[in-house]
Formats: sequence, C-alpha cells, structure tokens
Amino acid sequence: MSRTFFKRGALALAAASLAVGGCAAPAFAEEPVNAPAPKRIAKEGVGLKTAIFAGGCFWGVEAVFSHVKGVKSAVSGFHGGKAGTAKYDTIVTGTTNHAEAVKITYDPYVIRYDELLRIFFSVVADPTLKNRQGPDVGAHYRTALVPMNAEQRAVATAYLKQMGASGVWNKPIVTRIESHKTFYPAETYHQDFMAKNPRHGYILRWDAPKVRALKAMFPSDYRTSFLRDG
Repeated sequence: MSRTFFKRGALALAAASLAVGGCAAPAFAEEPVNAPAPKRIAKEGVGLKTAIFAGGCFWGVEAVFSHVKGVKSAVSGFHGGKAGTAKYDTIVTGTTNHAEAVKITYDPYVIRYDELLRIFFSVVADPTLKNRQGPDVGAHYRTALVPMNAEQRAVATAYLKQMGASGVWNKPIVTRIESHKTFYPAETYHQDFMAKNPRHGYILRWDAPKVRALKAMFPSDYRTSFLRDG
C-alpha cells in the first residue's frame, strides 16, 4: 500500500489534532530510545565518506541528518531497484524493490559511521518494524543499512548484533543490511522538504519530533541550521 494513502490519513489526523491544540499519538508512532553506544568503533581514515540509510519516509531521515554536525550533504532518493522505477509515483506501489533512502556525505573526523548508526536508531527508525515506519507501510518503507565499504559493513553488522542483545528493544531487530546498488536522487520537491515546508502537517506530526529528540539526546552533535542541498 502506498504512502499516499497513509500520509493522507496522517495529515487528516494532524489537522484535526492541531485544531484542538495538540497531536494525538497513534499506537504505532515511534518513540526515541537510548540506543547503546557502539562497541565497534569505525576506523575510516581521513577524507569525506558516504553512507546510505533507509528508515521509512525519507523526509525525516534527511531532516535529522541535515542537523548533524559533520554531515556535509543529505540527499533523499531511492535504493535497491532499477533506474526505470526510481521515481516516487512508481516506488509507492511497493513493487519496485526500491526503498526510500538518504545518501549522506560526512566527515569522519567530526562524526563517525558508528555514531551515525546510534543517532539513526535512537531518533529516526524503529529497527523492530518490518516494512513500515510511523504511518507509512510497505517494503519501500523498510529500514536498511547500505554499507559502502567493508569497514561500514563490519561496523553495521556488529552494531545490529549489539542492539539485539542490548535489551533496549523488546522485539527482534529486523533492520536489513543490503548490498550497495545505484542510488537515485528523488525529485527536487522532496529535497530539503522539512526546511521548505516546516508547517506541513506530516512534518509537524512525524518528523519535527525526531529533530527535537536529536537536539535533546545528542546536543554535542546537533547543528542548529538545516543543511540545505536542494
């Protein structure tokens, strides 16, 4: 089922809730958690690195990473499928193998890959939900890590194992590690969506709380300004 259906429902909920002065919290809303500090530290050397994260609607994933110090670029897009189906109106059918994803460029001298993983699972994505996040349901909203090199794969594998044994989550970890394929940037209107549309109902209900959680839980990593790419 496409995000369009669920997003319309979420927008209706947000509009009704805002009218009475607040937002209701559906049972499937993610809550921030204190993900464990990674035991396996990424050894990435010097120079800018790239990473791909899939964690539901890419608006929120992009918004959070755009507020992380050391992140130089955050681009919303699609990963896992073919070029011919790498467009929003097609991937929402859930039949393309694509996931909504965000490709970031970061400086490991400022923020390491293992630290990005901890932020991701603390405030962005619930790793126990299969093919869904927040109000969005379908394989294209799966959580996945896409290692760009052997070091990232080793760090991601170790961290998912650590998460499963941590007791922080009371359900099995279902986040996937996927092989890197071509990343296709999404349409221009999806880029920097939160910065361009801060009062959008979906943003207010689902994504702004993630950015607030980032600021509260990782104050030393939080950047006040939104890093804009599009």
